[in-house]
Amino acid sequence: MDAQVLTALSRAIRAHEEPRFDHVPVPSTPADDVRRVQLHHLVTWRHRRYLVAWDLRREDRRTLRVDRIRPRTPTGPRFAPRGLPGGTVSTFLTSRFRDNDGATTGWPREGEVILRLPAADAAPFTQDGIVEGLGSRHRRLVLGSWSWTGLAAAVGRSDTDIEVVGPPRPATAFGNLATRYAHAAIGLIEAASAGQRAGRGSLAFRRYSWVTSVQ
Repeated sequence: MDAQVLTALSRAIRAHEEPRFDHVPVPSTPADDVRRVQLHHLVTWRHRRYLVAWDLRREDRRTLRVDRIRPRTPTGPRFAPRGLPGGTVSTFLTSRFRDNDGATTGWPREGEVILRLPAADAAPFTQDGIVEGLGSRHRRLVLGSWSWTGLAAAVGRSDTDIEVVGPPRPATAFGNLATRYAHAAIGLIEAASAGQRAGRGSLAFRRYSWVTSVQ
């Protein structure tokens, strides 16, 4: 992270000035057109720095990665800060990263399952879910995700027996994943078998060639 970039952005936030900058969506690709935004906050989220801002051209709030910003000079005019949906930066950012409207922090999809694991073994797979103990070796887990398939995949990482409590959609997603995994396993087994048959055929050909040359 370029310290000069952080300093320039922090100064613009304190002064309520509209910065002008190039935004590189993906490294080694051409930058977007010059962006003009009204900055709200500079935040850290999962080891990255982001700008929370109102994009003047798109007329919408944006969350921009700071490491992809190349500031320009001079800055633009001053502005009156806008409020955020949800009331706080934390609520807004959590909501946006969970694909919501910025005002609510819940996940678009949420399901409840029971894992047959003791607390210590269940902890690495609960993420930000809600965990409730059910005896010494069972845990009720309420977990959210962007999609039902994503939710099922996240729960499947626990590598244990799973009981779906509700709603019905996660159970369907588990079934779809099971079918996909089964197809992947069958393809792998068939490829391995074909390789073994090809290896045996090649070995037989080499033996035949050696016998023929000796004779």
